[in-house]
Amino acid sequence: MRNLWNDDEAGRCLDDLDLRVYTSRLLGQDKSLVLHGGGNTSLKVREPNILGEEEDILYVKGSGWDLETIERGGFSPVRMEHLLKLAKLEALSDPQMVNELLSHMTRATAPPPSVETILHATLPYKYVDHTHADAVVTITNSDRGEDRIREIYGDTVVLVPYVMPGFDLARLCALKFAEESTSETVGMVLMNHGIFSFGDTARVAYERMIELVTKAEQYLVEQGAWALSASTALPSDASRRVEVAELRRALSSAAGYPMILSARSGGKGLAFACRSDISIVSQQGPATPDHVIRTKRLPMLGRDVEGYASDYRAYFETHSRQAKVPLTMLDPAPRVILDMEFGLCAVGRNARDAAIVAEIYDHTMDIISRATLLGGFRALPAQDIFDVEYWDLEQAKLRKGDKPPLFAGEVALVTGAASGIGKACADSLLARGAAVIGMDIDSRIEQLYRRPDFLGIACDLTDEEALGKALEQGVRAFGGLDMLILNAGIFPAGQRIGELETATWRKVMAINLDANLVLMRECYPLLKAAPHGGRVVIIGSKNVPAPGPGAAAYSSAKAALNQLARVAALEWGGDGIRINSLHPNAVFDTAIWSDEVLASRAKHYGLSIDEYKTNNVLKVEVKSRDVAELAAEMCGPLFAKTTAAQVPVDGGNERVI
Repeated sequence: MRNLWNDDEAGRCLDDLDLRVYTSRLLGQDKSLVLHGGGNTSLKVREPNILGEEEDILYVKGSGWDLETIERGGFSPVRMEHLLKLAKLEALSDPQMVNELLSHMTRATAPPPSVETILHATLPYKYVDHTHADAVVTITNSDRGEDRIREIYGDTVVLVPYVMPGFDLARLCALKFAEESTSETVGMVLMNHGIFSFGDTARVAYERMIELVTKAEQYLVEQGAWALSASTALPSDASRRVEVAELRRALSSAAGYPMILSARSGGKGLAFACRSDISIVSQQGPATPDHVIRTKRLPMLGRDVEGYASDYRAYFETHSRQAKVPLTMLDPAPRVILDMEFGLCAVGRNARDAAIVAEIYDHTMDIISRATLLGGFRALPAQDIFDVEYWDLEQAKLRKGDKPPLFAGEVALVTGAASGIGKACADSLLARGAAVIGMDIDSRIEQLYRRPDFLGIACDLTDEEALGKALEQGVRAFGGLDMLILNAGIFPAGQRIGELETATWRKVMAINLDANLVLMRECYPLLKAAPHGGRVVIIGSKNVPAPGPGAAAYSSAKAALNQLARVAALEWGGDGIRINSLHPNAVFDTAIWSDEVLASRAKHYGLSIDEYKTNNVLKVEVKSRDVAELAAEMCGPLFAKTTAAQVPVDGGNERVI
């Protein structure tokens, strides 16, 4: 475990809260300590209130913040006096506790305090750090876990048996610490949960965490349970995209809404899925209660979604009787799938959630593998896992959550997405919650966005083999395809038919027509498997209804593509796939319209540049975003009963009208 403390960086901190932010980020940088919102840190200070009276305040990480990126505003200031009084109560329900925490903050705009706030308040140290360190969780979840922890740490840590996070855990920790802590105590281990360190300075608390986790790692090394054998499993080269899409459809049906499925066929996940004991080691539960909400109870083995959902309903009914959790909260779709061909598949309501699930389970595989080498992985009992999964605080968050975006859980493919109308389409779809696969011959597409819901693939669409590989990559990333925006194309220099070269004609046809035929053909089974029905939008051209001289190849290709769309609407309607066309004109914020070309064309017509841009019936400028917004809406519910439509986006063109 590397110590990341840097004197120069720490020296730039202006006060104790700055140092709290600094060491919190150090912890958050190491994914073997905390993952995606996990872990917790706090600081105790004395500061004046608005009346000038000094108060003891606990700054604790607020709900929704991640240690890796936390800022000063991510800490919630809560009055210590009230917290210590709460800690002495015999009982306090979690909703009551949350109300008390919220009503005793000193800043109304602060995020809700962590449910572990009272626990942090009872520990008599200025700085408290809490992580779910992989090495510690591995040991606590192994055979003879308690004995091993005592062997490693002796009296330097207080050992607390597992209790669900909340008031009961805070009270137990306070009692255990009061009874068992000594002058040698530097930390606290919560079985099946994580580890605490503390100190009177930020540096001491942080370095104690590093030292404690390092001891756990060294123990695993000494026991021959640290180094894991390199994976020898190799993913198959066979195309699996249709199988992946059909699996996603089944998952979405079980969940009741579209889901993202990230099929990661890399070595570790595939090797883990192919373990001879996978039905045993993977079916005990998650590594820590913090992972339950994200990954659910157990991974699904194979692709029997109906069987998994049936088992899950039985599990729900068995464990919900006492808690009286309503059936409306039931979501029987798995979040982790282990398959001998797909490897590790992560499932989420959106691409970000799926990415979080994948990262959590990547660490879980290591924890399970090392605990198995240590004598056996031992997860929490099923009832404890259920209590966390359907915890009233978590369910309250879901009930109060914002309405999901229009295309949450859906996947769109946009061609020619590196610039112009294609990029605008990608932006409009992302803004509506879709995961977007952007394809373009321009390699800059690969770096267009760095976010979990966008995958940029450089691809020559006229190369069928390359296109097939790109589709495979995109479908494995997000699980299928719901929307297809056919935008890529070229507009050659004007040539009258008498001067038109065969090579130019064939190039335009290859890109503007033939490549789209191949893409539609290959995407058809994916669109057919879309949970809410497939949607296709063709970015056509004003030249379809109103061609101009000198554009024979371009106009013919776009007209043929338009006719192809009409035939597809007839053939695919029975599969719930709708296909519509947009015909833009004079969209000048694209790559083909440089300032020089624009000035030249305006001069040719005897117009100013502004007059040329608005040379239509409505006297408005048509931009890429205007086209993109309508393309996105065509994929939404407003056009749910429309197919084979052709809609101009041109401000009104007299020849078209």
